[in-house]
Amino acid sequence: MSQSNERSTSPHPNAQAQQRPMMGGGPRGPMAMMPGEKAKNFRKTLKALIEYLRKERIGIVAVFACAVASSLFAILGPMILGLATTAIFDGFRKMIAGSGGIDFAYIGKVAVVLLALYSLSSGFAFVQGFAMSGIAMRVSARMRDDIEAKLHRLPFRYFDSRSRGDVLSLVTNDVDTVTQSLNQGLTQIVTAVATMTGILVMMFSISWQMTVVSLVVIPLSFLFVRFSVGKSQPHFKSQQAGIARINGLVEELYGNHIVMKAYNGEDAALAAFDEENGKLYRSVWKAQFLSGLMPPVMGFLANVGYVAVCVVGGYLAIAGKLAVGNIQAFVQYVRQFNQPITQVANMTNILQSMAAAAERVFEFLAEQDERADPDLPVSVGEGKAVRGSVEFSHVRFGYTEAKTVIKDFSEKIEPGQKVAIVGPTGAGKTTLVKLLMRFYDPDSGVISVDGTDVLRATRAGVRSSFGMVLQDTWLYSASIRENIRYGRPGASDDEVIAAARAAQADHFIHTLPRGYDFELNEDATNISRGQKQLLTIARVILADPKILILDEATSSVDTRTEILIQKAMDALMSGRTSFVIAHRLSTVKNADVILVLNEGDIVEQGTHESLLAAGGFYAGLYRSQFDASSEESGR
Repeated sequence: MSQSNERSTSPHPNAQAQQRPMMGGGPRGPMAMMPGEKAKNFRKTLKALIEYLRKERIGIVAVFACAVASSLFAILGPMILGLATTAIFDGFRKMIAGSGGIDFAYIGKVAVVLLALYSLSSGFAFVQGFAMSGIAMRVSARMRDDIEAKLHRLPFRYFDSRSRGDVLSLVTNDVDTVTQSLNQGLTQIVTAVATMTGILVMMFSISWQMTVVSLVVIPLSFLFVRFSVGKSQPHFKSQQAGIARINGLVEELYGNHIVMKAYNGEDAALAAFDEENGKLYRSVWKAQFLSGLMPPVMGFLANVGYVAVCVVGGYLAIAGKLAVGNIQAFVQYVRQFNQPITQVANMTNILQSMAAAAERVFEFLAEQDERADPDLPVSVGEGKAVRGSVEFSHVRFGYTEAKTVIKDFSEKIEPGQKVAIVGPTGAGKTTLVKLLMRFYDPDSGVISVDGTDVLRATRAGVRSSFGMVLQDTWLYSASIRENIRYGRPGASDDEVIAAARAAQADHFIHTLPRGYDFELNEDATNISRGQKQLLTIARVILADPKILILDEATSSVDTRTEILIQKAMDALMSGRTSFVIAHRLSTVKNADVILVLNEGDIVEQGTHESLLAAGGFYAGLYRSQFDASSEESGR
């Protein structure tokens, strides 16, 4: 790919408002949803998730079958164990009466059956967990693949209104939440329902009287669980929101550490952190206290149920209507019956988090794609070598319908011309470049390269004709050699070194440990800003594009290096069409044509000398810079 893929500064009118302030959590974007929030449309989201899981339906059916089988084999255990208890009790009674003893052979058979039942239950549980983990991981991988593919299809307008954190959260937090909830929630709910159903059947088969007594406690348990969840859930949501605010605050303070120190903002930073930390403390305390009431209260209600069951069971045993082993089995069933109730209550919040995360993912996947490439695209230049002719014809464009940035722009640039684009901030200079690269498409009008409407070609075909160096550099965590080679992946080491020399970067590279194999860290903070700019210039030189776009490409280097780079760039631009966006008008004196933009329109055009002689808008800009420079040098 020939362009250097630099990240540009968005000229969106609300760009300033989208940046988070120094001492706050920042605004929440359109997609922002704090962890713990409920989905707006649970049913619709659940339907979309079920549709997404359709490819795994065979595996899910197998998981559910294993969950049911595991629960059923585990449920049979207490009943079989009750037979052994009854046999031991009857054996002791016979020993006391002198009419016999304990039948150990029978008890041994019961033990073998119990071992088989619990082994089968554990085996099915293992298969269920293994299969569900595989399903969850495949769903997670497919979601991330779909999100990654969607990212490349979305128009740039989408990213203008979202923070990077929101988009990254989809791939990390939201997908992980869906995955973990699927892995834990679905099987636990199926297991809980199967366990409760099976236990109820076994309890009624032992004694309907004891079952009725034990079920009296169940509504009380449900009422308390509902009360506890209802009271604690808002505090849990507040807790998650507080964690998000603290994370945002720490991230901002860490990212702006130098600025905070420079303005003596330590006290204000500590005060802001203490305030947020205090809110988080109060939320966490209330949430943990209310949720912590559940185990002891549920335990108390369960013990009340055990006492009632034992009293009724003892009466039935004395009356000869119930075996002792059945009482023991029934008590076990009562204890097991309370576990899935608590389990389902705990899973409610997890499923709500899953629905909220899945809703964000599906809303993202449902976003409108950028305009598709034509079914029968033409190549730039209609199959011939690109010469570099560019024409704008009545181009109109705005980032929003309410604010038009480019109003009615028309201009024809001949092959090999060096075109300088100048004007005040917000005039539409960078926007023109973004339209030319098809980062955005015009609302009306036509942009042509060598007579070919760029909308008739693929975006990749258009962009392969351009090389781009922006003021904001983009380098990734890899060696310097690989960062330069990003402009042309198949380039040899000698070509990489030649490009670095042409960009005046070879000297500083040799001063680094390991030279061209020096590893850049995240955001390339282990080299200077000017050195980063030199590497991006080397990258575009290596790409050897037909058309160049330079947006203040030398703004981050010193004067001496700027002169050297300017000579290299002049040699590179020789015979190539080039667009140079400049704020320092002294750097565009040798341009073939200077386009002066103001409020989205060309107000003047010509050479440097002719525009100065005209005494118009450009002359005023030039004089203001000259006067400012003179005043600065006189101080």
